[in-house]
Amino acid sequence: MTDQGLPGPLLTMTGMTKHYPGCLANDRVSLTVGRNQIHALLGENGAGKSTLVKTIYGVVRPDAGEIVWEGQKVTIQNPGHAQRLGVGMVFQHFSLFEALTVTENIALGLNTAQERIGLRERIVRISNEYGLPLDPDRVVHDLSVGERQRIEIVRCLLQNPKLLIMDEPTSVLTPSEVQKLFVTLRRLAAEGCSILYISHKLEEVRSLCSAATIMRLGRNVGQCAPAEKTIKELAEIMINMTLNAPTPRPPSASTAPPRLVLDKLTIRSPNHFGTDLKEISLSLAGGEILGIAGIAGNGQTELMDALSGEIPAGRPESVVIDGVAAGHMGPHERRRIHGCFVPEERNGHGAVTTMTLAENAFLSGFGRQALVRFGVIDTKKTSDFAASIIKQFDVRTTGPKAQARSLSGGNLQKFLVGREVLQNPSVLAINQPTWGVDAGAALAIHEAIMALAAAGTAVIIISQDLDEIFVLADRIAVIAGGRVSAPVPARMATVESIGRLMGGGTEPVRPYGIMALAHANGDSAGHV
Repeated sequence: MTDQGLPGPLLTMTGMTKHYPGCLANDRVSLTVGRNQIHALLGENGAGKSTLVKTIYGVVRPDAGEIVWEGQKVTIQNPGHAQRLGVGMVFQHFSLFEALTVTENIALGLNTAQERIGLRERIVRISNEYGLPLDPDRVVHDLSVGERQRIEIVRCLLQNPKLLIMDEPTSVLTPSEVQKLFVTLRRLAAEGCSILYISHKLEEVRSLCSAATIMRLGRNVGQCAPAEKTIKELAEIMINMTLNAPTPRPPSASTAPPRLVLDKLTIRSPNHFGTDLKEISLSLAGGEILGIAGIAGNGQTELMDALSGEIPAGRPESVVIDGVAAGHMGPHERRRIHGCFVPEERNGHGAVTTMTLAENAFLSGFGRQALVRFGVIDTKKTSDFAASIIKQFDVRTTGPKAQARSLSGGNLQKFLVGREVLQNPSVLAINQPTWGVDAGAALAIHEAIMALAAAGTAVIIISQDLDEIFVLADRIAVIAGGRVSAPVPARMATVESIGRLMGGGTEPVRPYGIMALAHANGDSAGHV
């Protein structure tokens, strides 16, 4: 990274155009990234950001337009060509082989045998130096989403790029991990590496980025210095509408019988490097939202699987849904007793990406929505169910017959949340509700969750986004080392006290209120 003294921008794109069937993804888009610059690329889900950066990385070939790299016109043929030019990319959706180790996955992204010499030691050194520790011998299928994200970041940093493209890199990082990453990114920029940063966490953008290009419906709609705009102003440029924070819910004071009870829930993780759950006891009434915070890898995946029935608990009374002992039941049985679930990983777990949206709607809704008649799928009713999700949750797609993989990450997330919400469950469990979604989509998901709770559903949210938890939750608990702390009222908690519990310590709670007020004014530290 020795480009500090070279004249002109590192990257200039003009007139970039890309058509897909039924969609103009990029419409004469222009982008200039300066040297040593951290440049934000903003826009709602489906605005064309991913298509544009995939063009830079050689994954997508444009229909028209010109790319100038370090003063020379280039046609980027493929990712290998992009890497040789000095372009690295951290994708929002991971490109990892689950049966391979961390070292083996990173080795696959290197171009020569020479680069693989001493790789294991370099992974340890660089990951620790950048505050993203990795065990190079761990198998990927045993890692949390947050740990998998670290692999993608470290893999790029090992290649010493001139331009580092980061697509939602902090979606599954804790606040302390984010700050450590920002220190690294600022140092990289100072050393001569430009960074193109895509994020829906607008306070991050305001803190980190010196310039921003904003896209909407495939076009440039503005450029600005993010620090000179409020979060609300940035979001409104992105979505072209006035954005109001959701009306805060009054604290739940339900005296109704609990709809979800966990009684000394104890399970052994099926993954060799997973986290066992240890005597978790919780009670959640209808109309209440419980937020569970925690650092990635502390048992969140196991807790979600124990709630959904993917990991049966054995003892029936360890999980009780609507008065029915369900600890021994699988996912379909739990859905029959009014449970619904949204897993953390939307691709391959929440949805089958090669299936249509109608088929994905059927996968979890066939029982509660009565989509089977005399053993035969009712295709019209299934399509109507998918269409209702698309309409009510403003999912940007061509319709129920579209494949799930054709949707942006945020639109697929809206569809999966909508699929469960519209089944009107007694208990809803969601892991990372707004991972990688834009401000408008996050607001829609939050409103849907609050409306469902207001109608009497017991909602449990597992999230690493503390702002999200403080906005939504009536009570907050922390999962650390497979144990869950006693829930405390959200109004009596602070980010600091919850953060200390996330680290495995103990901290008395103190009155909380600043973040809620900031959110109500449209200027929170995370999503609008």
